[in-house]
Amino acid sequence: MNIDVGLLSIIILGVMLLMLLTGLPVAFVLLSLSAIGFWILRGPAAITSMAIVTFTYITKDIFIALPTFIFMAAVLEMSGLGSAMYDMMHKWMAGLRGGLAMGTLAIATVIAAMTGSSATATLTMGMLAYPEMEKRGYDKRMIIGAIPAGGSLGPLIPPSVVMIIVAAVSVISIGKLFIAGIIPGLITSLGYISYIGIRCWKNPRMGPPIPVEERVGWGEKFRALSMSILPILLIFLVLGLIYLGVATPSEAGGVGAFGALICAAIYRNLTLKNLQRAIMTTLRITAMLMWLLATGACFSQLIGVMGVQSYVGDLLLGLAVEPWVIVIGILGLVYILGMFIDATPIAVIFLPIFYPIILALGLDLLWFGLLFTMDLLIGIMTPPFGMVLFFFKGLNIPGVTMMDIYRSIIPYVLIMTVVMIIVFLVPELAVWLPNQMIK
Repeated sequence: MNIDVGLLSIIILGVMLLMLLTGLPVAFVLLSLSAIGFWILRGPAAITSMAIVTFTYITKDIFIALPTFIFMAAVLEMSGLGSAMYDMMHKWMAGLRGGLAMGTLAIATVIAAMTGSSATATLTMGMLAYPEMEKRGYDKRMIIGAIPAGGSLGPLIPPSVVMIIVAAVSVISIGKLFIAGIIPGLITSLGYISYIGIRCWKNPRMGPPIPVEERVGWGEKFRALSMSILPILLIFLVLGLIYLGVATPSEAGGVGAFGALICAAIYRNLTLKNLQRAIMTTLRITAMLMWLLATGACFSQLIGVMGVQSYVGDLLLGLAVEPWVIVIGILGLVYILGMFIDATPIAVIFLPIFYPIILALGLDLLWFGLLFTMDLLIGIMTPPFGMVLFFFKGLNIPGVTMMDIYRSIIPYVLIMTVVMIIVFLVPELAVWLPNQMIK
């Protein structure tokens, strides 16, 4: 074929985005484009090429971490931790102005971090926290915004499936990316909680405290804390093993999965039915992610063979601008794509194009990887198609419209965007802690 590479790049990426916007499954889009492209280039040998590429990619050691962390998440989800942690939060924080909203956001963050799933935290806290805050007279927008915001923040605080995918499709260390997310994640969570506290301090009607006569004593508070401390300790154990160099992320995931079974047993929820459900959830999610990663690898190979990857790289590197301008352009594109496409497809499709450019610019890939991850997480809560917004709407809460959800989430989108800008300007927030890790 004698066709300009620039035009070819526009055609391929344009057709791909058009197919995605029609609602076709992402794996089907990537697989069909890859098959057609390789067939045109190599004829019948295309099937063999795709099979080799797929097998080589999905048998990487890095993917051992996926099922272990997903199983850990599935077991923790069915162990009853959501109810235990919400009960603890209610007893400790309900006496503050906006305390239920702040506690809900904090618990949603912790649950999402434990499970690696923004959906789990959003749905769990939506069912538990919304009725309680509504009964206490909280402002509707205050309730609505806090729940999906906490869920979307969770994957930034490790262990995180999104981070595993980002590391898998680039050359970033999973362990270092995990640790890199801790400080920015905590800053963002603090920003969310501070926003709620300030709004409710200025206007107590937005988040009134519960009456004094309904508050519990210190003994009851500590009993509630003891019932929810085990999953938190498990997260610290997993991250500690990685940080101290005692275990690889894959090995730490195995420890986490075993620890999750112990937590479920202590909560008296380790039944055969729950274990079967956790195993099936793990198989289903792992298979879905591996399909995306495998077809993404085929598509990356295709655009590499066609010269699209090199063309985009040469185009950006040839611009007479500072490297930070190129980074801003990449992050801006991902920011916009996140409004319409889910996080995993964006990472699988576009990160293989962008990370060689960052390396060629001489920039820190770990710093860029964390910025990219934050950008993806902003996308999952950004209107009009942020996934956590639809998870929350799926609860079908009476009186809550999609427009209510859109309006309520905007302050949290802006807060995470500000934190991402701060990390962009101060890279040490991302790279300092990982650089202290024991090799």
